[in-house]
This record gives sequence, C-alpha cells and structure tokens, in this order.
Amino acid sequence: MADGGPGRSRADEDSALPASLEAAWGLRQRPGKGPKPGIGIDRIVEAALAVGAAEGLAAVSMGRVAKELGVSTMSLYRYVAAKDELYILMQDAAMGLPPAPPAPGTGWREAMDAWARAQREVFHRHLWMLRIPISGPPATPHSVAWWDRGLAALAETALDEGEKISVILLVGGFVRNEALLMADLSAAIAAGGRTPEETMRGYTRTLERLADPVRYPALARLLESRVMYEPDDENWEFEFGLERVLDGIEVLVTRRARGAAASGNPSRETPA
Repeated sequence: MADGGPGRSRADEDSALPASLEAAWGLRQRPGKGPKPGIGIDRIVEAALAVGAAEGLAAVSMGRVAKELGVSTMSLYRYVAAKDELYILMQDAAMGLPPAPPAPGTGWREAMDAWARAQREVFHRHLWMLRIPISGPPATPHSVAWWDRGLAALAETALDEGEKISVILLVGGFVRNEALLMADLSAAIAAGGRTPEETMRGYTRTLERLADPVRYPALARLLESRVMYEPDDENWEFEFGLERVLDGIEVLVTRRARGAAASGNPSRETPA
C-alpha cells in the first residue's frame, strides 16, 4: 500500500531528494511552475562560491547571493529551498570529480594514498568547505563519485563491503580532521601576527617556564630533547598520520586475505 500519498511508496519517500539536488543530478531542469526563469542552479552556486572564496562561508546567505546575481531573494527559493541546501551544492561544486582511476595493477594502499591526498588538496583550496556541518551520507553527484572511487581502491582486497565503508570513513575522517586542524592553527597564528616558527618558540618557552618536571615528567623529557625548537615541515603531520592509518588498515587487509586463503577463497590482491 502506498504510504506517502497516491502513487508513492515508502521506498519513494526514503529516496526522495530536495528539488535542488534533483537538479544537480539532472533530474529536474527548471522549476515546474511560473514563467521561464532567468537564473539556474549553476549560476546560483557559482555566485555563492565566489562569495565564499572571497569572504568565507559565514558571508554566504540567500540574500547576498541574490544581490550578486541582481535578482530578488525570493527568486532563489524557486531553486534552493534553504541555505543549508545551497551549502551542499557549493560543496559538491568545489569538490569536483575525483582524479582518474589509478593504472591497472595499482595496489590498494597506493590507490587509497592517492585518494586521500587528492581530497586534502581540495580541502586546502577551499578551506571554507570544512565549516559546512556534515548533514548526512554523500548524496550529490561529485560526493558519490569520490565515495565510489574510494571503494574501488579496495575492490581487490578480501575486505567485506561493510569493512570497506569503514575504511573510507576512517581515511576520509583523518584527511578532513587534519585539514581543519591545520586551517585553524594557521588562522590563529596569522591573527597573532607572528610566523609559525616564532609562535612555536614562544609556546615552547612558555611550557618550559610553567611545566614542573616533577608533575609533568614526560613533557619535561620532550622539552629537554629540543625537538620543539626544530623547524617543522608543514606536511609532516599529514604524512606521518596517513602512513600510520594505512599501516593499521594493512594489518586488517592482510588478516582478511589470509582468512580467505585458508577458506579456499583467496582475494585477488594477496599481500607479500
């Protein structure tokens, strides 16, 4: 029996998309009522992206975007129901399509490494994206394409489909968190009017003055090593973290491959 009105089943209701996302998928070309419009989703998103890139996400509003386009605010609502929807469309446009698939024979680790680095590059080009709250699983064309590319990187492993999803969430979460942390630190350093090196030296001297070595012996050993005075590669934390995350995933991939081999169903990618 239909559950959401005549002709609509519960499955239809569960899979329904906002009109703006239907347009992004090419399922809706223009509003169904009224005269032929003079603007469209693409122009609205393009104007919103320009505002976000110049002034940050907080400056993006339906009124501001309408002003950029020289139209009334109400005219935008024929395409985008709310600012949150506009944020999602902006994010999808900024993400773009993922890079081309790796060459045949590329191992899962190399493929996941490339996927993670490509995502990081996108985030660093559009730091405002990191301020958009996560409202649900990927549902826009480009986000689904990235999701699919990440899953494809694991296709030759013996991981089950649920484990593949968890790996994508783990790696993607690490990339997003690292980019957000670095963006916040960079903003704080810039606001202080000092270079990163000056900021770190000042912080280290503060710890040396305040941290009692009896109370904080591990921190005291760190300070004695002088490592915090050494110049830091801005990419080092990302490189270190990504390698450790992939190391952990490799343990699971190896374990699943051995289990599959023992059961007579070896994976297509057998670890050395």
